[in-house]
Order: sequence, then C-alpha cells, then structure tokens
Amino acid sequence: MDWESIFLTLKLATMSTLILLIICIPVGYWLATIRSPLKPFVSAVFALPLVLPPTVLGFYLLMAFGSNGPIGKLTSFLDIEGFAFSFKGLVLGSIIYSFPFVLGPIQNSFESVSDKYSEVAMSLGAPLKDTLFKVSIPLAKPGIIAGAVLGFAHTIGEFGVVLMIGGNIPGKTKVLSVSIYDHVEALEYSKAHSLSAGLLIFSFVILIFIYGLGNKWRIGK
Repeated sequence: MDWESIFLTLKLATMSTLILLIICIPVGYWLATIRSPLKPFVSAVFALPLVLPPTVLGFYLLMAFGSNGPIGKLTSFLDIEGFAFSFKGLVLGSIIYSFPFVLGPIQNSFESVSDKYSEVAMSLGAPLKDTLFKVSIPLAKPGIIAGAVLGFAHTIGEFGVVLMIGGNIPGKTKVLSVSIYDHVEALEYSKAHSLSAGLLIFSFVILIFIYGLGNKWRIGK
C-alpha cells in the first residue's frame, strides 16, 4: 500500500476543506442574500471550475505559480518558497478547484432558510454577526456538512489539477490519484486496483451519507 501517498492525500483534503469552509460560509451567505444584477456574473466565476477541464485549470495555475507568473513573481519578491511543485501549491489549487463543490450546498442551504428567522432576530436587536452565527448558520448546518463532505471527497479524487501543479514528487506532491496513475503506467494493475477499489468504496459511502443527510433534513422539516 502507498501509505505515504494516502497520508499526504488525507492531509491535503483536510487542510483544503477547513480553509474552504472558512471561505465558503460567508460567501455562501452573501450570495444567498444579495440582490444585485451582478450576481449571475459572480456566480458564474465561482462555478467555473465545475465546467473547466482540470488540466486547463491546472495549466493556468501553474503559469501563475511559475517564476514568470504574477504569484511566482510575488513569492520571489518576498523571498519565500514558490507554489509550483510544492504542497502549499496543491492546497491552493485544491481550494480553487473544489470551491464550487463546497459553495453550492452551503449557498443552497442558506437560500432554503426562511428570511423570517433572520428578520425576527434583527427586529429584536440582534446584530448581524449574532444573526449569522446563532440563527442562519445553525439552520443551514445540513448544507454546510454536505459541502464539507463533498469538498473533502472531491479533493481526495483530484488528478489533473494536482498533477499539473505539483508534479510527481514522492512524499511532497505525490497524492493518491497520481500513485494510481504511476501503477497503471508500470503495469502494476493489482496495486492500482487496490487503491482504486478503496476510492470507489469511499465515494459510495460519501454519497450514501449525503443522500441520507438530505432525507433526514427533509423529514425533520
């Protein structure tokens, strides 16, 4: 078993998911409550990774992270390690690639929460911060959980983006999907099958959890 790749993948998925939750909860709430003609444009930008081929996204991120790219020039100017072919580059790329998978369920959950609860809280003098953290977020909890699970699972199975950004450096950027690709290239089908079967079972369990969560939420309502 490729335990090093498995551990690296779990570490990447955990870090990316936690950061995505911090970003997507306020963004999802904002998109669910904003009334602006620019909302479709903003939503389309956020959803772009859903339809963009992973290799295309990975290529442009690699160009941005490279020595001649804007992010690469900035890291060089600040005299810090660049993002290309590094674990932190994988984290940043995973955040961008999995962003709509986490944002979608969270935004939908906020939109399904009736505005009357927030209006009642604010009419009683509750500030916006308390209304968000004590009313809206608890009511949107199923969508937040679903978004976190989807983001984690999606990061586990990433291939095109992580290969373009991180390459294939054992112990540093060689995640599980890249290990499967290496085993197939080396005609080590039994090893590739073991890892792929594990991912297949994991994905199936994740889907059961999400659909079960949705049914439980509908029954509770």
